[in-house]
Amino acid sequence: MTEQNGFRPFPRGFATAAIHHDQEPEKWDSMAVVTPIVTSSTYKQHGPANPKQYEYSRSGNPTRDVLENVLAKLDNGKYGLAFASGLGAGVTVLGMLKSGDHIIMGDDVYGGTSRIFHKMTQSYGIEISVFDFTDLSSLKSVIKPNTKLVWTEMPTNPMMRVLDIKAVAEITKEHNLILVVDNTFLTSYLMRPLDLGADIVSYSLTKYMNGHSDVVMGALVTSNEDLYEKLKYLQNAMGIIPSPFDCYQVNRGLKTLALRMRQHSINGLTIAKYLEKHSKVEKVLHPGLKSHPQHDLFKKQASGHSGTFSFYIKGGSTETKTFLNNLKIFTTAESLGGYESLIEIPSIMTHASVPPEHRVVLGITDNLIRVSVGIEDVEDLVADLELGFQKI
Repeated sequence: MTEQNGFRPFPRGFATAAIHHDQEPEKWDSMAVVTPIVTSSTYKQHGPANPKQYEYSRSGNPTRDVLENVLAKLDNGKYGLAFASGLGAGVTVLGMLKSGDHIIMGDDVYGGTSRIFHKMTQSYGIEISVFDFTDLSSLKSVIKPNTKLVWTEMPTNPMMRVLDIKAVAEITKEHNLILVVDNTFLTSYLMRPLDLGADIVSYSLTKYMNGHSDVVMGALVTSNEDLYEKLKYLQNAMGIIPSPFDCYQVNRGLKTLALRMRQHSINGLTIAKYLEKHSKVEKVLHPGLKSHPQHDLFKKQASGHSGTFSFYIKGGSTETKTFLNNLKIFTTAESLGGYESLIEIPSIMTHASVPPEHRVVLGITDNLIRVSVGIEDVEDLVADLELGFQKI
């Protein structure tokens, strides 16, 4: 497929793999076209300690196996693992570390990720350093002899900063570090971090991958067998697993991921361009815009951007709240990536757990708004935003 507007081409065969990979009807005695939901918690064995394939659903489940295999395929990975939440996936990664280890984490990440990394690492004697990955010139100086893991987001949340994954990967490989890239905002349809050198891709499947705001789940994908075996052991030992029904829901959501992401991209960019020209908007943070300082770097790594981005309105807390309170189609709510449009104020919602002084450094002020543009008719979304602006 040819490149579109300077971005990387969309992945070939993506929708076909999402619909058919590891889901042949012949896998099931019933020849069901749709993967069955297997709710059994346990499985009859041929004899003591002689199972046919499955023993206990915490350790393995047919419905979950299908989802994990599809997730791996869509990311050009070998192994996929599903978890009860995106944060559950992060906790599992932390489970590979021991007291005395050191982590380097992006300074602008989801508030929940920041919270578990800072709080849990203190409890377990793990050191952590935060780093701005948009400036790699000093990354090597942050690496210590006990550094084991580097955790990043692409783009960052909520400031939408872009990092050079290939360049980061070259440094982490040189120092034998594990590089994890949270790809929740872009999904495997718009970017594949493993192809760019990452060791593990992390997802909140709650967001775009499921796409319907009715499931909470996370995932990890890797091609490293050693990492997979460690993570698989922890998934079972820690019990951070999703239900079979939720796995079915996400697998169903993946069938339309390619279609949805294209529409999210179109709607999101249309809204971003509208906001960029609005007299009551101070600045728009969207990596698909030419005005974004890392726009060219972003295009080298991604096939486009999703519907999630941030912008500053002119004013303060009062104007921001008034604006949100007068919207009719955009719903004031946390989360992102569903078919419906959501809007929120990171400073008092998704990133309220980030220390106030760090929010100031990052620019997470009370007039910063994060929006998740859905797949509604974009003209209606523009009219809705205009209605909100008229009230401030």
